[in-house]
Amino acid sequence: MKFSLFAHMERISPDQDQKKLYDEFIALCKMADAGGMHAIWTGEHHGMNFTIAPNPFLNLVDLAHHTKNVRLGTGTVIAPFWHPIRLAGEAAMTDIITSGRLDLGVARGAYSFEYERMLPGLDAWEAGQRMRELVPAVQNLWAGNYTHEGEFWSFPKTTSAPLPFQDGGPPIWVAARDPNSHDFAVANGCNVQVTPLWKGDSEITDLMDKFNAACKKFPDRPRPKIMLLQHTYVSDSPEDTKRGAEELNRFYNYFGAWFMNKREIEQGLIAPLTDEEIAAHPFYSPEAMARDLVIGEPDAVIARLKQYEALGYDEYSFWIDSSMSFERKKASLERFIRDVMPAFQ
Repeated sequence: MKFSLFAHMERISPDQDQKKLYDEFIALCKMADAGGMHAIWTGEHHGMNFTIAPNPFLNLVDLAHHTKNVRLGTGTVIAPFWHPIRLAGEAAMTDIITSGRLDLGVARGAYSFEYERMLPGLDAWEAGQRMRELVPAVQNLWAGNYTHEGEFWSFPKTTSAPLPFQDGGPPIWVAARDPNSHDFAVANGCNVQVTPLWKGDSEITDLMDKFNAACKKFPDRPRPKIMLLQHTYVSDSPEDTKRGAEELNRFYNYFGAWFMNKREIEQGLIAPLTDEEIAAHPFYSPEAMARDLVIGEPDAVIARLKQYEALGYDEYSFWIDSSMSFERKKASLERFIRDVMPAFQ
């Protein structure tokens, strides 16, 4: 099982300097590269200081000049916000600039906050249908001389300009949860990204079951890769484990508030949650986070990841977004590289 880092700029206070946050993001990515991680993933979001990532290709091109070995992946671009010709061309240009290190992750998106602003009237169903139309179109544009007549886009014969550096184009990864998404990915020769979010090991097993069922449904297609993305904190003591669970519980409360899209937003920042509101959440709690996320000292983390490796996951992505301080993120990542990863070599 390979390991990667999943990271964004996170801004939770108007007092935080954005340039400093970006420099800290770069520093974490350089640690991942120097530490032997396989890849770095960063996504796309709009108007949200919670996750600042307006165009992941910009970040990845910059990271190509700060790193030497890691693959550089979009985790993920939001399909309905892209025209197929534009995505094919920008991904191909990024692939050239990075000398063939690009992986292209694609998703339908999750936040109605973004749908309202980028494509008013869009819902999750249509976003998924747009993704299913977009991915094959990008693949065909990389092959060239492609004419498209679809539900959402139509254009005459076109070839991606430029063509990608990698033969056939960068590997495409589809963010999948329901069986139809797994089926779509396998049928179209795409790898699969999954995240259980806060739902724990039963969800991790269920997602692998869906992936395996899709592979059986398309026996003529080569088995793609599957990556597990999960919030991770490697602690140095039981007290630090408890603190990590408390911090990730606060993060998920804010994540849930953004997802619900009912709270006041001011200058890109969500109205602060009170301690009482966090304590009253019906299913987020520090105890649930400690149980369902990967939080613990190195031996406990190794044991848990060995279970995921045994299930068949090809890659585990250390999701470092947590609203923790840079110093705490850095210490956790250092422990992961030094004390966890060697157990899988």
